[in-house]
Amino acid sequence: MRTKTVAVAVTEHRREQSLWSVKDAATYLRIPPKTLYEWRYKGDGPPSHRVGRYVRYVPSEVHAWVRSQ
Repeated sequence: MRTKTVAVAVTEHRREQSLWSVKDAATYLRIPPKTLYEWRYKGDGPPSHRVGRYVRYVPSEVHAWVRSQ
């Protein structure tokens, strides 16, 4: 039984630590993904990071950006 509890806690921790895709961030913000690409191009919006050829968002940075608006 203890193993299940630990496994659930580890899964939750990984989910919090994972990076969001443009689609994930857009879903959270309830906006079209195209808007995030436009904001990124203009230098607006939440902080984004390029990982290889992909754009990713750190969830805590997106949350902080929303609070600052």
